[in-house]
Amino acid sequence: MKRQFDYFVILFFAIFAMSVVFSYSTTKLKAAEQPPNIVFIMADDLGYNELGCYGQKWIKTPHIDRIAKEGIRFTDFYSGNAVCAPARCNLLTGKHPGHAYIRNNGDPNHLQHLKEKFGWEFPGQYPIPDSEITIAEILKQKNYATAAIGKWGLGHFGTTGDPNKQGFDLFYGFNCQRHAHNHYPKFLWNNRTKELFPGNDRTLNGKTYSQDRFTEMALDFIQKNQKRPFFLYLPFAIPHLSIQTPESSLKQYKGIIPEQEHKHHGYLKHPYPRAGYAAMVSHMDRDVGKVMDLLKKLGLDENTIVFFTSDNGPAYNRLGGSDSIFFESAGPLRGFKGSLYEGGIRVPMIVRWPGKIPPCQTTDLLSANWDIMPTLAEISGTTAPKNIDGISLLPTLLGHPENQKKHELLYWEFAAYGGQQAVRMGDWKGIRQKLLLRKNPHLNIELYNLKTDIGETTDVAQEHPEIVEKIKRIMIEQHVNSKLFKFPVLDEQKF
Repeated sequence: MKRQFDYFVILFFAIFAMSVVFSYSTTKLKAAEQPPNIVFIMADDLGYNELGCYGQKWIKTPHIDRIAKEGIRFTDFYSGNAVCAPARCNLLTGKHPGHAYIRNNGDPNHLQHLKEKFGWEFPGQYPIPDSEITIAEILKQKNYATAAIGKWGLGHFGTTGDPNKQGFDLFYGFNCQRHAHNHYPKFLWNNRTKELFPGNDRTLNGKTYSQDRFTEMALDFIQKNQKRPFFLYLPFAIPHLSIQTPESSLKQYKGIIPEQEHKHHGYLKHPYPRAGYAAMVSHMDRDVGKVMDLLKKLGLDENTIVFFTSDNGPAYNRLGGSDSIFFESAGPLRGFKGSLYEGGIRVPMIVRWPGKIPPCQTTDLLSANWDIMPTLAEISGTTAPKNIDGISLLPTLLGHPENQKKHELLYWEFAAYGGQQAVRMGDWKGIRQKLLLRKNPHLNIELYNLKTDIGETTDVAQEHPEIVEKIKRIMIEQHVNSKLFKFPVLDEQKF
């Protein structure tokens, strides 16, 4: 009797294991045969704790929170870098900061000829070269319609970084990041054509709100491409400063969120900075809801995977009126935008795909935005370049973490704010600062155990010299010299 019972137990588990494998492989097969639509939404300077689903108390984000409730929420997901342009490069090319082409913000002097030739007020950032392969380009293997709507920052029209040369059929928005510092611009780019906005003069208010135009263009793109697979990349400019929002959105918070007098630094001054900031985020949340509603209305909901994340951490306090301390924008994390401490690079990531991603899931999988390219390649049945640093997150998304390949480490370098390097290795986080100061003879590595000290408050480097030495070797190995972004100490490996 016992032998018969054992036989049925073994048979049951064998059938169960086969069903799990079959379910996973079948999902991948269907994804390859019928490529799903992909919507990738990225906020600008949105902090880890600025969504309701991550613990925000003041700012209301019900539509984004619903994506998390109906999908999966990542707790240990990271941006590629601590500021705009390099983070976008990491995302679109699948490379970490030690290998990526763009490693810092910057407006190259040699692009001034574009300003003189075309009269461009904003000539743009360093362009990614033709040799870099983007997510949009790999999705062209399956004839995806592709659009980037929002903020670009990886090269102007007339350069190799032209979004139309990097796989995007449509680009609409701010090509240059500095142009995006006002949400009521005089114009936006529709591919190579300027769309002018009478009534906007780059002051605090205007007639046409750029965020509204992004949403209108996104909805139009979905409508026009509903009968073919599409990739809609939405790098919104909200809530990057300046603080600007329509009065209709401001009413939600004005007089409810307490204001406080402070010294204003840079950007335009808003009379209700806290309420205005919250209103920007909630305005964007409603726009996300509009996208989700249209997908459902058109019957595209179940064949569309939607991502929502941020490009880096929140603005450091009081810059342009933002108040990241009041909103606890980084939550328990240390640091803000521009820092390789957790607050500058750990960002929200939520993903929804009805019928594929189980609802109400949370994962602490160690992951970064350079994992998005191989993930989308596997989802779409396309092939990503071999020389990338990312791994596919699809097993975790589909509810099969046992099949998930994992990172041994994540690496960052940032040649600004004094020069920084960081490594995440399991629960350990190592960070080295002031690397651009040649008079700094020590270049000490700070070490934190994020499992017990998520706020990076207690440096335990002296207690774990073997971990410090391992992180030091990783910092040397993962850095490849860059012609554009010099990092003298790292290039010479004198540490």
